[in-house]
Amino acid sequence: MLTMGEERKSFYTKIIALVVPMAIQNLIHVGIATTDVIMLGKVGENVLAGSSLAGQIEFIMILIIFGLTSGASVLTSQYWGKRDIETIEKVLGVCLCTAGIVSVIFSVAAILLPEKLLSIYTSEPAIITEGVKYLKIVGFSYLLTTVSMVYLNIMRSVERVFAATFIVLTSFFINLILNSLLIYGMFGFPELGIQGSAIATLCAHIAEILMVIIYAVKINKDIKIRWQYFFSCEKWVIKDFARYSIPVVLNELMWGGGTSTITAIIGHLGSSVVAANSVAQVVRQLATVISFGIAGAASIMIGKVIGENKYDLAKIYAKRFMLLSFFTGTIGGSLVFFVRPLIVDFMGLTKETSSYLLFMLFVMSYFIIGQALNATAVVGIFRAGGDTKFGLILDTVGMWGCSILLGAIAAFVFKFSIPVVYIILMSDEIVKLPFTILHYKRETWVKNVTR
Repeated sequence: MLTMGEERKSFYTKIIALVVPMAIQNLIHVGIATTDVIMLGKVGENVLAGSSLAGQIEFIMILIIFGLTSGASVLTSQYWGKRDIETIEKVLGVCLCTAGIVSVIFSVAAILLPEKLLSIYTSEPAIITEGVKYLKIVGFSYLLTTVSMVYLNIMRSVERVFAATFIVLTSFFINLILNSLLIYGMFGFPELGIQGSAIATLCAHIAEILMVIIYAVKINKDIKIRWQYFFSCEKWVIKDFARYSIPVVLNELMWGGGTSTITAIIGHLGSSVVAANSVAQVVRQLATVISFGIAGAASIMIGKVIGENKYDLAKIYAKRFMLLSFFTGTIGGSLVFFVRPLIVDFMGLTKETSSYLLFMLFVMSYFIIGQALNATAVVGIFRAGGDTKFGLILDTVGMWGCSILLGAIAAFVFKFSIPVVYIILMSDEIVKLPFTILHYKRETWVKNVTR
C-alpha cells in the first residue's frame, strides 16, 4: 500500500512519462502545419489560404476518426486496467475497419470533387484554384493517415506512447525536407509551390504507415492486429464500440463542423482575414500542445484506474488534471499575448492582414485557457469514465447555439466589424466553461464500462 507521498510521486512520474511524448507528438503535428503556413505564406496569400481551406476537408475526416478512436479508447483504457488483451484486440480490429471505410469515402470525394468541397468555404476563385491543386494530391494519403492514427491512438490508450513519438517525429522531418525541396525547387528539384507541399505530405504519410506496420508486426509483442476481428467479432464488442464511439463521433462532428463553419464564415470576409486566421490557428495549436497532452494523459490514467475499480483515486486524479490544465493553459495564453508583435513581424504579411492577425492573437490568448480546461474535462476526464454524451450536448448548445449563430448574424446581417465578429465566433470555449466545471464537480462521469 502506497503512502500519500509515494502515490503523489507515482502520479507525477506517470504524468511526465505520458505527457512529454504526447506533447511532443502534438507539437510535431502542429509543426507540420506550421511549416506549411510559413513556407506557403512566402509563396503567396492565396496559396496559404488555399492550403488552409483544403485542409478543412481532412480536418473533418480526422474528427470522425478521432471520435471513433476516442470511443474505442474508452473501452481499451479500462480493459487495460483489467489486463484483458483479447478484448482490446477486438476493439482495435472493429475500429480500424470502421475508420478505414470512412477515410475511403473522404478520399474519393477529395480527389473527384475538390472544387465543390472548397466552394463551401470560400467564393474566391483564386483561393479555390490553389486549394484544388493541393486537395487532388493529398486526398490519396487519407487512408494511410487513418490506419496510422487509429493504431497509434489505441496504443496510446494502453500506455504505448514512445513508438508513436518516434514515428511521428520521423514523418515530420521527411515532410519538412520534402517541403523545402519541392515548394521552392531547391537542389535541382522542380518548383511546385502548393503541389510540392501536397506531395511532401503524401510521401511523409507513406513513410509513416510503413513504420507503423513494422512496429505492429515485428516489435509490439503485447497487442496484435488480428485480421479476423476486421470481419467477424462478437456482437457485444460491436455494440459497446458503437455505444461509446457514436456520441463521441457526433460530438467531434459538432465541434469540428462548428470550427469548419467558423472557417467558412471567415472565408467569406476576405482573403486577408482568411490568411490571418490561418496563422492564428497554428499559433493556438502550438500554445496548447502541453494542455492537450494533459488531456490525453487524463484519459489514459483515469480510464485505467476506473477499470481497476479505484473510483476514489480516479476523482483525485481528475482534480489534479484540472489544476494542471489551468496552469498550462494560463502559461500558453500568456505567451501568445506577449509574443504577438514578434509573430506578426516574422510572418511579413500585408499591413491589413498583419493588423487582423495582431487582434486575433489577442483573442487567442484567453481562448486558450478555456480550451485547455474544456479539453481536459470533456476529452480526458469525462470520456475516461464512459461519459461520452455530455460533450455532444455542450458543443451543440455552446458552439452552434451561441458563437456560430450569433457570429453569422453579426457578420452577414448587422455587418459588424471584423474584430467584433471574430470575438463572437471565438466565444464558445468561454461560454462552455461554467457548464463543464459544474458537470465535473457532480462526479456523475465515474463509470466502469467493462464487462
